[in-house]
Amino acid sequence: MTSYMVSKKTMEINPNNPIIIELRKKAETDQGDKTVKDLIWLLFETSLLTSGFSLDESNTFANRIHRMIKLGLSIYEDDSKEDDDLPPLAEHTENKEGSNKMEEVD
Repeated sequence: MTSYMVSKKTMEINPNNPIIIELRKKAETDQGDKTVKDLIWLLFETSLLTSGFSLDESNTFANRIHRMIKLGLSIYEDDSKEDDDLPPLAEHTENKEGSNKMEEVD
């Protein structure tokens, strides 16, 4: 019953934004690139934070931030371990009308 009273989150993406354009190019080039996945999730999570929502797993967010800082400082560590906090990128799907389908996040 309380789920009806909780705010629904909808992220709208401007396809003309230079950040989105570059992320899309990099994701299409290599869908397994861990840095691209980190950047996409950081974009989503920072959007949640700036919209007033809280993060379920703040440690995961902090780990992503630390990886991006290390990358920016050219600190490369052994990345042989699997990253459990990086889910795969979703495939692009369209609805019946042919327009982009928006994902609803609870």
